[in-house]
Amino acid sequence: MPFISLLISILVLIFLIIKKVNPMLALIGVSVLAGLLLRMPVASIFSSINNGIGSTLSSTVMVIALGAMIGKLAEESGAARKLVAVFTKWFGVKNIQWGILITGLLAGIPLFYNAGFVVLIPLVFAIAKDTKLPLLYVGLPMAASLSVTHGFLPPHPGPVALASILHANIGKTLLYGLVIAIPTAVVAGVLFSRLISTEAVDNPKNEIPPQDKKLPSTLKSFLFLLFPLLLITIGTVGVEFTTGAMSQFFTFLEEPTMALLLSLALSIILLDDTLSNAMLYCAEAVKSVALIILIIAAGGAFKQIIVDSHIGNGIEKFASSLNLSPLFLGWLIAAIFRVVLGSATVAGLTASALVLPILTPSVSPELMVLSVGAGSLMCSHVNDTGFWMFKEYFGLTIKQTFLTWTIMESLISILGLAGVLLLNAII
Repeated sequence: MPFISLLISILVLIFLIIKKVNPMLALIGVSVLAGLLLRMPVASIFSSINNGIGSTLSSTVMVIALGAMIGKLAEESGAARKLVAVFTKWFGVKNIQWGILITGLLAGIPLFYNAGFVVLIPLVFAIAKDTKLPLLYVGLPMAASLSVTHGFLPPHPGPVALASILHANIGKTLLYGLVIAIPTAVVAGVLFSRLISTEAVDNPKNEIPPQDKKLPSTLKSFLFLLFPLLLITIGTVGVEFTTGAMSQFFTFLEEPTMALLLSLALSIILLDDTLSNAMLYCAEAVKSVALIILIIAAGGAFKQIIVDSHIGNGIEKFASSLNLSPLFLGWLIAAIFRVVLGSATVAGLTASALVLPILTPSVSPELMVLSVGAGSLMCSHVNDTGFWMFKEYFGLTIKQTFLTWTIMESLISILGLAGVLLLNAII
């Protein structure tokens, strides 16, 4: 009976998402439904929902908000555009894909996927036009690099929320994620774009000219985009090799909230604008992620209902009977939800609630975050807004979008799983 109740709740969630109900409302409603079907006392249901929201947001809300602010300031400064120009000069036309790939990886760390795509797409058009290269030859490395950062690397909302639910260290998640993200982006972005026919799409309908705006220096651009990563990495590595006062110092740097707060302060200083304008940009950034934060909070509520109903014990026994790797199961569950629901964030949050009971001490929570993150990118198709964004900006047909975007996303998902399993065998 408990499994049937959980299945009914999940089917209702899928139905609501397909019917375009807001994911936050759908998750909260299904959390209540699941509690009732699992025969939890009404008072306990709402206590679990409140506890789930509080515990999830306590470790994610500031990271997401500060990350959005840094991303907005980097966008307004033109840092990503500057790096494209720098890498174009360094790599030359022959190796321009590598420059675009690196720019996408760097810009994708503080920028959310949609923001990064909108910031970089005018530069992709400009480079393709100036170099006479096929548009997708230039654009796929950008899309792949932004996608892997969205799926694997904090401070993106998905990985941050998964790290909170699965009790993973964000610094270690970031380091492991980089190990997986870089080769995955190379294969799915650079190598894949060279295997497909990119000549068919050379005159996009939505060509966007680059903005005529004074860009920051190369050093400033790197600091805008890399300082949070640098602080978290230094802190995470430092904690492993120091003790005493030095260990406390590195713990301070490792804490994502402090790393991002220091990075935000530096971004405000580097921004060639007034403090009042910088504060306006920060306010706009928080508004842009408010709904994402609410969706993550609702995902935390659903997770807590599953935990407090003790159905997790049954899930753990059932998973054990399958004799499959918990990491593979995490990827598979997230992939199924991704195909059905479309949203990578909602797919990851829903899957994390189900895999939490099978997260035994022998399984790395950081690798489980990455496995679920990889699964949440699987087989993007017509129910995903990213599918339509890619199609419209590049002027593709539905078939061409399936043969490019969908295959690229599936490659990233499968390669991400392979990277997780390989790291699990090594560490």
